[in-house]
Amino acid sequence: MKVILKFKIHMATITEAKKEYIGSITIDKELIDKVGIIEDEKVLITSFDSGNRLETYVIPGEAGSGKIEMNGPTANLIKKGEKVVIMAFEITDKPIKSKKILVDKNNKFIKYL
Repeated sequence: MKVILKFKIHMATITEAKKEYIGSITIDKELIDKVGIIEDEKVLITSFDSGNRLETYVIPGEAGSGKIEMNGPTANLIKKGEKVVIMAFEITDKPIKSKKILVDKNNKFIKYL
């Protein structure tokens, strides 16, 4: 078995950081659908700005909103306005084709990478 990249959302911008929320990351439903994220799926988030890395789970946000929000304790590590990469991995013994997308500053899909 190997750990292989399942998906990546590249150059996303954090639109909000809400410490008072219970926890997780909220991601625009359109982006979730583009890469095949499952609600409550574990993701790894890395920040271009702070260098911080963290794991949490995904909550779908309003489709077309462009929202990508850090919630709860994660808001202490990655702040509003930071550029991030959001990734998930799969443990498998079969080859998989990862889905990698690039988004603009408003978190709108630009292209597959």
